[in-house]
Amino acid sequence: MAKDYYATLGVARDASTDEIKKAYRKLARQYHPDVNSDPEAHEKFKEISTAYEVLSDDQKRQIVDLGGDPYSNGGAAGAGGSFVGFQDIMDAFFGGGATRGPRSRTRAGADAIIPLPLDLNETAFGVEAPITVDTAVLCDTCQGAGTAAGTHPITCDICNGRGEVQSVQRTFLGQVMTARPCSACGGFGTVIRTPCGTCGGDGRVRTRRTITVKIPAGVEDQMRIRLAGQGEVGPGGGPAGDLYVEIHERQHDVFSRKGDDLHCRVTVPMAAAALGTRLTIKTLDSEEVVDVNPGTQPGSTVRLRARGVPHLRGTGRGDLFVHLDVRTPTKLDADQERMMRDFAQSRGEEIAELSKQGGFFARMRDAFNGHA
Repeated sequence: MAKDYYATLGVARDASTDEIKKAYRKLARQYHPDVNSDPEAHEKFKEISTAYEVLSDDQKRQIVDLGGDPYSNGGAAGAGGSFVGFQDIMDAFFGGGATRGPRSRTRAGADAIIPLPLDLNETAFGVEAPITVDTAVLCDTCQGAGTAAGTHPITCDICNGRGEVQSVQRTFLGQVMTARPCSACGGFGTVIRTPCGTCGGDGRVRTRRTITVKIPAGVEDQMRIRLAGQGEVGPGGGPAGDLYVEIHERQHDVFSRKGDDLHCRVTVPMAAAALGTRLTIKTLDSEEVVDVNPGTQPGSTVRLRARGVPHLRGTGRGDLFVHLDVRTPTKLDADQERMMRDFAQSRGEEIAELSKQGGFFARMRDAFNGHA
C-alpha cells in the first residue's frame, strides 16, 4: 500500500510548495536527532525527510497523486535511507530558504568611482564639469540578451534547465542529497550556443563617454557626489550601478582651507605695523580693505566675516582669517641705524653694542674664561 506522504507532513493534498516546506521545517526542528534523543524520533525524522523529498519534487508528487509510490520498487530511499536536501535541513534550523533553481543572467551592475580635480574657486562656488567615464553599457546589438540575432538560449542538457546538479552522500542521517550549480551552464539553466558577436554573450560592452556633473557650492576635498544609474550596466543588460565622483581639491597659491574658513598670510613692514596702515586684500570673489591697527604685533590675525567658502548645506559663508607677519628690516644704512638708535633711546630701550671682533656673545665668552 502506498505511503500517505501528505499525512506524514500533516498537510492537505492541495498544499502549496511553501506550505509543504513550512510543515517540514516545523517537524524537522521537533524530531531531528540532534535535538531529540528518543530512538523513535530518528525514525520519525527519516519519514518526514522522505515525505518532503517526494512532495517537493513535481514528478514524484505526481506519482503520489496518481496513487503510486516513487519508492515502491525498493530504491535506496525505500530501503530505509532517505534523500534529504542538506540545505533544507539547514533551512529548518537556521531559518534559511533561498530559492533554488536557475539563476538569472540579468544582474545589477557595479558602482563606479572617478576622481575629479577642482580648484578652490570651483569647490567654493560650484561648477558644471565634464567628466570622461569608461564603463560597461548596454550592448546595442543584442540589447542585453547576449545572443546573436535570431537565436535564443537553449535549455542545458546536463541539468535539464534546473541550473544545478544533485549528488548523494551517506551521512549519519542516511543518504543526503546535495545540490551544486551546474558547471555546464554556470547555474543559469540555459546555454548560449551562438553568442552575440559584439558583446560575446555578456549583454554589455565597455565604452568611453562624457557626461556633465553639477558640483554644488561648498564641497570639500574627498567628498563624493552620487550620480544614480550612471555606473556599470549589469550582465545580461541588468540595471546600472551608481557613479561616484570624488572631489580632489587642488592646493591654492594664497589661501588654505579649514572647513568653510579660509586662511592667508600677509607681510606688513615693521613701521607700518607700529604706525598702523590699511591693506587691500583680494579674496576669492572680491577686494576687501583690512585695517592694521597701530602697534600690531607679529602673529596678529584680522578676521573678515563671511568672506570664506559658502556653506554646502544652508545659507551663509565661512570667514577669512588674515594672519599678519611683521617684517623686520635686515639691512640698515648709517642714517637709518642712527635713527633707530635715537628712537630706542627716546623710549628708554637699552641696546647692547655688537663688537665687530666677535660681538656681544664673544665678549660674554671672554668674561667667563677670565679674559679682560
